[in-house]
Amino acid sequence: MKMLLLGVWTLLALTPCPGTTEELFEVSVWPNQALVEFGQSLTVNCSTTCPDPGPSGIETFFRKSQLGKGPQWKEFVLEDVTESSVLHCFFSCAGVQKDTALRITMYQPPEQVILDLQPEWVAMDEAFTVKCHVPTVAPLQSLTLTLLQDGRELHRKDFMSFSVASQRAEVTVNVRAQRENNRSNFSCHAELDLSPHGGRLLHGRSATKELRIFEFSQSPQIGVSSLLEVGVAETMSCEVTRVFPAQEAVFRMFLEGQELSPFSSWKGDAAWASTTIRAMETGDQELTCLVSLGPVEQRVRKAVHVYSFPPPVLEVEDTYPLAGTDVNVTCLGHVLTSPSPTLRLQGAPNISAPGEPVWFLFTAREEDDGRKISCEASLEVQGQRLLKTTEMQLHVLYKPRFGESGCPGNQIWVEGMDQMLACIPEGNPAPALVCTWNGIIIDLEVPQKATQNLTGTYCCTATNQLGSISKEIAVVVQGPHEEGISSSTAFIIIIITLGMAVITVALCELLALRKKQEETGL
Repeated sequence: MKMLLLGVWTLLALTPCPGTTEELFEVSVWPNQALVEFGQSLTVNCSTTCPDPGPSGIETFFRKSQLGKGPQWKEFVLEDVTESSVLHCFFSCAGVQKDTALRITMYQPPEQVILDLQPEWVAMDEAFTVKCHVPTVAPLQSLTLTLLQDGRELHRKDFMSFSVASQRAEVTVNVRAQRENNRSNFSCHAELDLSPHGGRLLHGRSATKELRIFEFSQSPQIGVSSLLEVGVAETMSCEVTRVFPAQEAVFRMFLEGQELSPFSSWKGDAAWASTTIRAMETGDQELTCLVSLGPVEQRVRKAVHVYSFPPPVLEVEDTYPLAGTDVNVTCLGHVLTSPSPTLRLQGAPNISAPGEPVWFLFTAREEDDGRKISCEASLEVQGQRLLKTTEMQLHVLYKPRFGESGCPGNQIWVEGMDQMLACIPEGNPAPALVCTWNGIIIDLEVPQKATQNLTGTYCCTATNQLGSISKEIAVVVQGPHEEGISSSTAFIIIIITLGMAVITVALCELLALRKKQEETGL
């Protein structure tokens, strides 16, 4: 009997009792809820409290890869999550298997929200349809669509009662057009509430569309002068008021049978268009403007007269005369001008009779270089007085000359300072200038440092096609601290300068003679 009891106790000691560590182990998964955007990946960590776990893993139909593992955990990555599902994480411990579930919610933001407004044109009191749909969004049960009119809620719809199989997110309402709907802006707002799944509120908004209720009761008006000059570009405009919506007005413009290319604009309830016209034939012609808006079209016409009036002809006997010669100027009407114009010539004493030229004769002076001569023609067309002017510039040629202001005969330099000989000749054509000092040609473009030995007489010669002229320039180099030159010093300088002038004059004459020989080819 004792042996029997001992055996029973031994058997009971070897038999596992309920509540041991292996039976009390737990299986957990991280994260405890998963929200994944369409096409993205998800990292999952499975762990257990079992000290010595057996087989383990996860059950899912997504493509998975193991990232790492430890004695009591494993980490996986799920790739390309395209739908919501439930994942199971399992571990076995001492022959006992346990698992835990992870609900994965896939979402797609309402990125594309499309609003349709039909029909394209709506007349007063006619019905129109506002429709909004979101092509791709998930989960549908978390979506709310709101139609807005001028920022105010028109209609709201949620999809909480819709099954996953009927994933079509759209809302439609019918509205009757009234005057207060004019210029109404319609839009659709989508909200995807992911807060029950641990996410946030996502928004999507459609483009705004304007309801186009048309009104077109006023006739267009053409704006252009009734007189057009042949071959000259003019701007033609066409405007219509009390039109709605003005930005939808379509303009077509014509000159006789030729269709033009207008540019249109609008503001408020007015619309207008403008284009460039160029009539190539004289006489009476017709302009046409056609404006269409939805099913309405209106046309307006305007008669114009095309005339020919080229600028008058200004004839100058010689626009490059020599000074002292006579210049004959004549003003004539153009042969294509009809009827003949009345002419006025600047400088002439009288106005010509219609069809008669006007002229005058004058002697060109050097002061006339650059003078502008104008000829004005006057013509009456359809009771309007028109003016045209032709202008020419005179270029008087004259020999070189030296003015005291441009080329002073006496110049004072300050010793130690950079100095240049100041001498600018006059003449037309512009003369070339050569200046010498003691027979040496000096560079008039480069400054030189003034020293006492530069005191003396310089000779400058200006030459153009009409001749040459020379001038002596007395240069005195004054010390930097001198306030002036005493009369006795000035007298000595003048005596010295006059003595040097004799040699300088001879050199200048020799240089001028040589220049003349080169021009004549001797």
